[in-house]
Amino acid sequence: MALPERVPPQNIEAEQAVLGAMLIKKEAIIEVQEILQPDDFYRETHRIIYEAMVRLQNNDEAVDLVTLTEELRKTDMLDKVGGLGFITQLANIVGTAANVSYHAKIVKEKAELRNLINVATEIAGKAYEDSDEVENIMDEAEKKILAVASRQGGGAFEPMKNIVMRTFERINVLYESKGGLTGISSGFKDLDKLTAGLQKSDLILVAARPSMGKTAFTLNIASYVGLHGGNVAFFSLEMSKEQLMQRMLCSEGGIDASRLRTGQLDEVEWNKLVGVADKMSRAPIYIDDTAGITVMELRSKARRLKAEHGLDLIIIDYLQLMQGRASKNSDNRQQEISEISRSLKALARELDVPVIALSQLSRSVESRQIKKPMLSDLRESGSLEQDADIVMFLYREDYYDKDTENKNITEIIVAKHRNGPVDSVQLFFQKEYTKFRDLLMQ
Repeated sequence: MALPERVPPQNIEAEQAVLGAMLIKKEAIIEVQEILQPDDFYRETHRIIYEAMVRLQNNDEAVDLVTLTEELRKTDMLDKVGGLGFITQLANIVGTAANVSYHAKIVKEKAELRNLINVATEIAGKAYEDSDEVENIMDEAEKKILAVASRQGGGAFEPMKNIVMRTFERINVLYESKGGLTGISSGFKDLDKLTAGLQKSDLILVAARPSMGKTAFTLNIASYVGLHGGNVAFFSLEMSKEQLMQRMLCSEGGIDASRLRTGQLDEVEWNKLVGVADKMSRAPIYIDDTAGITVMELRSKARRLKAEHGLDLIIIDYLQLMQGRASKNSDNRQQEISEISRSLKALARELDVPVIALSQLSRSVESRQIKKPMLSDLRESGSLEQDADIVMFLYREDYYDKDTENKNITEIIVAKHRNGPVDSVQLFFQKEYTKFRDLLMQ
């Protein structure tokens, strides 16, 4: 399927200005190579001339009117590009190479517009063919359009010099922090000391049996990050937006959740509610409560949110309620969970943000004498343990032993930490407010 015939975006004058500058100044060739690829030229003759100049440069030969003419003659391309007369014309088209980067960027922009047209044509063709799942076509379309928009054609080899520079910058951040926070603060000091914060591109699994406080824990994190200026995407597959907001208002305002649900607030509590509602309304927290959301839908929404508002943290409550690509046809739930966890890790890397995914542990935990979760409890849940950078378990002793001295204490067990130590920290849980606190603050 072809779109109506129209002249594609191009700027012939800018292309010729770039080639002319490359002929009069050697350094211009290096500048242009950092911006343009041969295919970025609209006219084939310009592309051929550009490739010839680059060959000369790569062979440590001079690039001028004489050497370029000879190089084109050797490859039988001189007549095709317009002969010596056209090469001479290029050399005289600009008086200086000072604006070569500006002209090269114009050429690049036109090339990107043509790439976008090509992608749109390809997508339209696939849609007309109707030979693939709609979700697959939409996912491929979004990836290709975003690649054009971000000027990222995909992973490529990169010289060690660049990698060393970035790595050194990262090490310097660690050095300056003196063992402190290098990621996003969770709002819990002891946990931050253990993890150094929520790190970019990490997949963080928060797993527990029901009623341990997984949702409350991650809502507390979302509120803290949002109220400190971080953009948070919260995908809730179990609770509605309004239910989540009630919890957040209670935890941030110190309001008894049961009294709020039954409408029994007194004047003091009502004033607290009004104040915290105003504060929360200004937090950059975005909640999506699509039930049974697919991996592709979630990824699409996260990409769009980052492009429109920025994004610092993604939270998913909870992973087992998601659907994989082939959920309609899949009868192997374990494989589907593995696909979901791999996709979430890929999303964390793509968007360069921490992704917190909640996970429900199976009933097998209840059948043993020691109820504390272990990594082996994840074995039947696909490749969760393998894909996660951090695995945290939530455990409340008073849930199983009503007579324990550890009332209202939740243990956060960091059972896997790909880039750091494993240990556990204790938080105080105020159930009436659905609020976790550091023990020293309670």
